[in-house]
Amino acid sequence: MKQENENRATVLALTTVCLWSTAATAFKLGLKDLDPIQILWIACCVSTLFFGFARLFISTPSYPLKSYLYAAGLGFLNPFAYYLILFEAYLRLPAQIAQPLNYTWAITLALLAVPILKQKLTNNSILGIFISYAGVLLLLTQGEFEKHTTLDPLGILLAIGSTFLWAFYWLASIRITMHPVTLMLSGFLTVTPIITLICLMGNNLPSLTFRSILIGTWIGLFEMGISFLLWRSALAHTKNAGRIGQFIFLSPFISLILIHYFLEETIQVTTYFALPIIVLGLLLVNRRLADRD
Repeated sequence: MKQENENRATVLALTTVCLWSTAATAFKLGLKDLDPIQILWIACCVSTLFFGFARLFISTPSYPLKSYLYAAGLGFLNPFAYYLILFEAYLRLPAQIAQPLNYTWAITLALLAVPILKQKLTNNSILGIFISYAGVLLLLTQGEFEKHTTLDPLGILLAIGSTFLWAFYWLASIRITMHPVTLMLSGFLTVTPIITLICLMGNNLPSLTFRSILIGTWIGLFEMGISFLLWRSALAHTKNAGRIGQFIFLSPFISLILIHYFLEETIQVTTYFALPIIVLGLLLVNRRLADRD
């Protein structure tokens, strides 16, 4: 039974990784026709419906009003601010640049855990941080360290800034003991009407074409919705969360393949070197979780 649960956890985790690997491609395809706020609106509408439907099939206790207010407030971090900034970064940068930068959230999380959770950085974590940021430097300069990068500086700043928002969200969400579906539904119910109002005030509601609905639905379901529950289920079925957590670092490599074939981006030679360096550093940063398990 134990091995069966571990096998199930592995399948669920790998399925989630495959879904998350499509995100960069979906973002860029959507941004060809829609503004970041428009993609966010469609995706949030879909996610709200998804989590609302999922809530009908689970039994959860009642929570104090302050818990619901706290969960609603988290919605301004994720999905509102996090995805709005992330979409803007993808608008300004090639997907092969924005995606690895966004994955450095693991480093940001380790750094923020020091002052917020009073955790100490291990030697592996410190080494991993230096290695990953060396990979980031190689990625951004394309190996030409003496020259100024031709990449959009604001796009780089937004991509890195999104990692802080995600890390803050994760650290804040672990402080509340609420069923994940209820937690996510509270956030989406709060911010989706606000995003709708922003679009209406800016006369910026998207045209609901087949393409825009398809891409928005894909992001809302497979980036924000179903994948979230699949990942939580994978962690619930395993006794080794550290091992399962390592699977997430397959995503940048799978994503790079999709970026090449579906977006037809010419992958720079230095990207092939920079991405493994970044992921190696991330694995070192997260090694303490695997060791603990």
